[in-house]
Amino acid sequence: MTEADRAPAGINPNVPSVARMYDYYLGGRDNFAADREAAEKMIELGRRLGNDAREIALANRAFLGRAVRLLAEAGVRQFVDIGAGLPTQDNVHQVARRHGPGSRVVYVDNDPIVLTHARALLARDPDVLAVEGDLKDPDAILDDPRVRDLLDLSQPYAVLMVAVLHFVPDDAEAARIVGRVRERLGPGGHLVLSHLYAGDATDEDVQAGRQVYANTPSGGLARRGYEQIAAFFDGLDLIGPGLVPVADWTPDGDPAGAYDYVRSGILAGVGRVRG
Repeated sequence: MTEADRAPAGINPNVPSVARMYDYYLGGRDNFAADREAAEKMIELGRRLGNDAREIALANRAFLGRAVRLLAEAGVRQFVDIGAGLPTQDNVHQVARRHGPGSRVVYVDNDPIVLTHARALLARDPDVLAVEGDLKDPDAILDDPRVRDLLDLSQPYAVLMVAVLHFVPDDAEAARIVGRVRERLGPGGHLVLSHLYAGDATDEDVQAGRQVYANTPSGGLARRGYEQIAAFFDGLDLIGPGLVPVADWTPDGDPAGAYDYVRSGILAGVGRVRG
């Protein structure tokens, strides 16, 4: 059976997908040759910058688990995972329930393969939902009747935007998106966010990365520095060490610690709405 034969209807296996590339970084098998080729280009680019794309992806996934555990143990029982990606081990609902029984989770993505896998996995779970949604329109996600039927958004909930905002190349648009999410989070709400960090990448390196992702439906890749990423948490109280390299984020991390930001690859943080 060829890749074209096993691709779901409407999916072109010759066009790389952000979600399937990430699946490849994590060692998954839900990817096509085009995804693997594009991912290998990013892996090679990472080597030139002194980091490992696979290790960064694994660290990012581990951060997600630590953040969800922290919030579940703190009493948060509602999660909206925007840009959820393909199911893997220790998915958000599994971590949340392990540490917060009764947790409800909405997975949001715009990749048909992601939704197909997620719905198959969650078909018999009444407290977990997978919906198609656009990162660029958080109101449409949060106002979706299916989401409102599952979640009570008058109560604290967490929005997870893990390794997705760097696929919004326009700085103003990215700021608008996160700003709207912050506005929708009430007291006790949380924002969990990680973002590709430019570090000391040259213009040539950045352009090479953008070229790889220009061939995906995401359409590009943003270059953002520390201050730009930190601004996504404006008005929120940062938990633990603040905004730090993704591999170093832990709930009890030291804000004054010595972190290697330059070669970190991705920065991560968890912010809480005051009040």
